[in-house]
Amino acid sequence: MSSHPPSESPRRFLAEPLIQVLRHLEALLPTGPVSIDVPDPDLGHGRYPGERVEGGLVHRPLRSWCDLAEGLSCRLRTPRALDATHVRLTFEPLGSEASWHAGGGARTEAPQERYGAASDFARVRKFEDAGFLVPWLEAVGRLALPPGARLLDLGVNRGDELAAFADVEGIRFVGVDHSASALAEARAAFPDARHAFVQADLNALPADLGRFDAVVSVGTLQSPGVDDRALLRKLVQEHLEPKASLVLGFPNSRFRDGEVVYGARVRNLREPDLSLLVKDLSFYRRYLHQHGFRTFLGGKYDLLLTAVRGQTFGSDGEDI
Repeated sequence: MSSHPPSESPRRFLAEPLIQVLRHLEALLPTGPVSIDVPDPDLGHGRYPGERVEGGLVHRPLRSWCDLAEGLSCRLRTPRALDATHVRLTFEPLGSEASWHAGGGARTEAPQERYGAASDFARVRKFEDAGFLVPWLEAVGRLALPPGARLLDLGVNRGDELAAFADVEGIRFVGVDHSASALAEARAAFPDARHAFVQADLNALPADLGRFDAVVSVGTLQSPGVDDRALLRKLVQEHLEPKASLVLGFPNSRFRDGEVVYGARVRNLREPDLSLLVKDLSFYRRYLHQHGFRTFLGGKYDLLLTAVRGQTFGSDGEDI
């Protein structure tokens, strides 16, 4: 439902600057969802935001409205056509952040099951969201894994990210996680006997893991209690083959009321603050460069650091 009284129609915008639209929404959103009528984004095919279209209307693509909704901590409902030139957009304020951001979310008392199969976190399937999937496939595509490669996944959970490696001939997965229930789902998803899924603390990796052609970890290294820098050193010194590669994901988003919201946020701050993320990435890149790796940084909701040693990137990636 809109926040507007029945006698008041949603405001129609024709050529006003976007900042006026934003201020209008900001003023009304504290009372609930707000609808506005705007030029149909399809009328401006090939035009940039702010360019004029037929009738003197200002074009804004649907992506721009999605970005505005995200910036206002709103959900953008599906646009509804009004006539030949306008659609109605409804901005709905999002509810609270997902419980696991505050260290909760499990329906069990076992701490190791905080991200297990029965947790609130299990509702999230990141790779069903193009903002996660497309950058992940691009990062994986930069690797040149040999047939029969051994791949270590740290914080594997149920193993969603491993599907991107399914076309590597004879690949062997070793997944490590502290959640028994999540590992059970990973084993069910990848039942081949050549794969192994191990319950362990990332701060105390089993001594017999061996060496790997690739290591991946998505959104795990910055978890509370993980000594990520000591773990990185241990990987490079003890668990990587000479021509090994890595893809490491650093969260740059939050989950809120069924939506993903861009920008890492540290505890006790309302606004995104990327300073700690940038600091961590600087350390990782510097350390990997010192040990002969070339790196590439991409991604969106997860920033993805790809590193290769003794080889070139599998696509057109350049060291940055």
